[in-house]
Amino acid sequence: MFPGSSLTSPRTTRPAATTRCRRDTLKRVEKKNDAGRRLTLHVPMRWGDMDAYGHVNNVEIVRILEEARIHAFGPPAGTGLPGIEVDLPVFADLPASTQALVVEHRVKYLSPLNYRNIPARIEVWISAVKGASFTVAYAIFDPVTGARCVNAETVLAFFHEDTGTLMRVAPDKRALLAPLTGPSDFR
Repeated sequence: MFPGSSLTSPRTTRPAATTRCRRDTLKRVEKKNDAGRRLTLHVPMRWGDMDAYGHVNNVEIVRILEEARIHAFGPPAGTGLPGIEVDLPVFADLPASTQALVVEHRVKYLSPLNYRNIPARIEVWISAVKGASFTVAYAIFDPVTGARCVNAETVLAFFHEDTGTLMRVAPDKRALLAPLTGPSDFR
């Protein structure tokens, strides 16, 4: 169970909790057949995301991944102004002088994500938790056809700014991430 959420039995395949994160982003937790859970979010595509070919540009895909990650786990502490709390506040309560840094992105484009004025559906889960890093996995789907357009992963690490060192993933963060652990789409 996620703190502050009202999930039903893990045997159900229907969304158990629905939370309005922003006016344009809907988040829910779904049980998947791979024994893990995934957050499903809807992130708007912007007209300016489109390139000359009529699909969302590859650079903008990485921006969409960032939006999904922030909607899923909250903004890093000390950034932006207060907003709506998230169910899994991985970044919200980091110690002072701690940053959540992107270490690596891995993106596989499966088919074009064509611009639509309908938010793209994105599934988010955790594909690895290591000593000093964790990997957020994503699948981006066309909101009309349901076709999977992108598989991606982002490796994140907590960095202590004052000492210039990586920090281990704390036990409370591991516990928060554990229910979302599932397989990587990259082998």
